[in-house]
Amino acid sequence: MTASRVRRWRRSLRVLLVAVAGPTLVVGALTASPAHAAAADDIRINEVVTTGSVNDSVELYNKGTATVDISGWILKDDNDSSKYAIASGTTLAPGGFVAFDVHNAFGLGSSDEARLYLADGTTLVDSFSWTQHSAPSWSRCPDGTGAFGSAALTLGAANDCGSGISATAWQGGSSVTTADTKNAFGSDMSGLYQEGSVMWAAQNSGKLWRLVPNGTTAWKADTSNGWASGKTLRFPSGSGTPDDEGVTLTGAGSAGGVYVSSERNADSSGTSRLSVLKYDVSGTGTTVNASTEWNLTSDLPAVGSNLGLEGITWVPDATLTAAGFKDESTGAAYAPSTYASHTGGVFFVGVEGTGMIYGYVLKDDGTFTRVASISSGMAGVMELQWEPQASRLWVVCDDTCSGQHRTMQINSSGAFATTAIHNRPTGMDNFNNEGFSVSGSDACSGGTKPVYWSDDSNDNGHALRRGTITC
Repeated sequence: MTASRVRRWRRSLRVLLVAVAGPTLVVGALTASPAHAAAADDIRINEVVTTGSVNDSVELYNKGTATVDISGWILKDDNDSSKYAIASGTTLAPGGFVAFDVHNAFGLGSSDEARLYLADGTTLVDSFSWTQHSAPSWSRCPDGTGAFGSAALTLGAANDCGSGISATAWQGGSSVTTADTKNAFGSDMSGLYQEGSVMWAAQNSGKLWRLVPNGTTAWKADTSNGWASGKTLRFPSGSGTPDDEGVTLTGAGSAGGVYVSSERNADSSGTSRLSVLKYDVSGTGTTVNASTEWNLTSDLPAVGSNLGLEGITWVPDATLTAAGFKDESTGAAYAPSTYASHTGGVFFVGVEGTGMIYGYVLKDDGTFTRVASISSGMAGVMELQWEPQASRLWVVCDDTCSGQHRTMQINSSGAFATTAIHNRPTGMDNFNNEGFSVSGSDACSGGTKPVYWSDDSNDNGHALRRGTITC
C-alpha cells in the first residue's frame, strides 16, 4: 500500500464539506447538474478499507429509488493519474451495495482519499479523505447519508452502525464437557450439522465424517459403509483437496446430498476458491467426488486464501417468505418461484476474513444468485447454524472473538438483524471453536437441549465438546 498526501481541490461545482470527529475526514458531495442529477446524486462512496486482507477496497451505495448504470465511472485516489474504471454493464439497484478491489490500479494509504467520477473522468460525484488507516473500515452511518467513522468491515452490505445490543451470559448451562474419545479425530475439525442421531462433521484436511452416538453425551465415527476414518472429499473432477470448513443439509436430509463450504483447494493453498460443494454420501467408497460445485469466488470481495468460506447453513424458502425476507438482487420480497430449479431454500455462507454473511440461491444447474449480504458485527464468522424451532440464525466466532455467539432474525425491513449477543459458557476455555451444532426440539429435557462445538486445535486431545442452551 502507498502512503499519499491529502490535498484539497477547488472546482466550479459546489462542494459540501463535512467535518467528522476523530481523524480528520472530509467528504465531498456533488451538487449535480440536471443532466446527471438522477444518477450522480444518489450514488455515494459508502465504505473504504485501507488495511487487512481486503485492503484497497471502495464500496458504493445507491441511496435513491431507481437503478443506476455506473458503467465506465471512475475511481481515483488523491492522484489524478491513478484510475480504476468500473466494468461495462455494472448497475446499482436502489439500496444496493457494490465493492471494488482497486489494488491493481492504485493503493489506498494511511493519508489519502477516494474519489468517484462519472465516465468523463472530470465530473466529481463523491469523495472521502482520511489521515490514518482504517481500523478496519471507514464507513458511513447511516448508509449513504451519514458521516464516516471507524466500523466493522462490511463490504458489499449495510454498514455496521452498532446494534445497540450488549453481550450477555450464555443462555444455557455454564458447564461444558468433552464429547469424544481423546485424540479420536485430531486437529482441523470444523463445521458441524446434527441430523437426528447422526452428526456430520467437516475436517479442513479434506474429510467428511459421519458420527454416531457414543453413549448419551458423546460421538464416535460410524464404522459402517466406509466411514470409519472419515471419507476423502474431491472436487467434481475427482482431483484436488477441498479445504472444507462448513457442512449443512437441506430439507431433503442427507439423502438429498451433503453440502460443504470450502475456502480453497489445499493442493493449491495460496489461491482462494470460495465454493459450495454437493456430495452424494449414499455409497460405500472411502473417496467421494462432488456432484456439483458452485464457485462463488468472482462474486465476493477478495480475501486471503485461508480466510474464506467457513460456515454454511440452509434456510427453507417457506420460512423466508413467511418472515418477509427481502431479496437484495431485486430490492423486493423474496420470491422463490422467480428462480430456476433449486433446493427449496437459501444457503447462507460466512466469510472468516471479513465477518460477512451472504445468502445464495444455488440452482441445480450450478449457477447462483446472491440474495443477501449481512454484516455479522464480528471480526470473523466461523460457523452458521439455522435453528428452525426458534427461527433464528446462530453466528459463531472462534477464539478471535473470545468465543462470542450472536443470534439473528428477520426484521420488519426483511433483513437479518442481530437479536442477541452471548458470551461463551463460563465453563469453557477460549478454544478455537470452528463448528457449532444445535440439537432439535426432540432433544429438549428439563427446559434445555444439547449443543456441540468442534475445536479446530484439538485442545487437550479433544475435538468435540457438549453444552446446553434453553429450549
